[in-house]
Amino acid sequence: MLSLISSLNPWLVGVGLNTVLLSIVFIAPKKLLTPAGLLHAWFLGVLLWGTLGWQGYVVVMFYFLVGSAVTRIGMEQKEAEGIAEKRSGARGPENVWGSALTGALCALAIGIINWGLISIPVETQVIASLLLLGFVASFSTKLSDTCASEVGKAYGKSTFLITTLQPVPRGTEGAVSLEGTLAGMLASAAIAFLAWGVGLINILGVAWCILAAFIATNIESVIGATLQSKYTWLTNEVVNILNTLIGAIAAMIFALTWASL
Repeated sequence: MLSLISSLNPWLVGVGLNTVLLSIVFIAPKKLLTPAGLLHAWFLGVLLWGTLGWQGYVVVMFYFLVGSAVTRIGMEQKEAEGIAEKRSGARGPENVWGSALTGALCALAIGIINWGLISIPVETQVIASLLLLGFVASFSTKLSDTCASEVGKAYGKSTFLITTLQPVPRGTEGAVSLEGTLAGMLASAAIAFLAWGVGLINILGVAWCILAAFIATNIESVIGATLQSKYTWLTNEVVNILNTLIGAIAAMIFALTWASL
């Protein structure tokens, strides 16, 4: 089946598949996306299938399904405490691109390279491999951040401000917990191993993604604790973009550093 799908025009497949799947999401009783979020997710899905094929699409679907599920953990409790995601976790356009902009840019760059639209004076396969690693690391980082935050808010027994290690209430910007940290690391490993399983990265890339996700998630907590309340433009979505960008860049630096040793 996959070989048959792969032989078809990937853009047409992307349009058809995303139209069907997001139509199902639209009529489902549990709203995972707002109407505008559905439209933006459709464009993202078509882009991913057209540039990375089913392998890249599967990785992002895994992120979306797991991220949506973990957001609903302890929802009643989190809503009562005022620390739940808005719209009961339904994603809007800002959430779609806050989570996926870095990965989408990596995928687009890979597509441009593969289509021969630009001439790169170095080995294109090396650049494409690094961009694939950045793509996976961005979603590994975002899933780590989502799971760490949501599990910490639901089950964190002791939460501390990352900059001072002073106890703070669950849901405080910049707060971390052991339960959330472990959940985040497990989530980043799960999506990285999935990407390895479908052939997007090698086994060493899994390690780089997990390490990059851990670093980026903690930097995101530092930003939340120190800067986010000071600047109105530093919204959660902007912080998410910075978070995924840091994760992608960190993973690529690790790969380049290791290769040069």
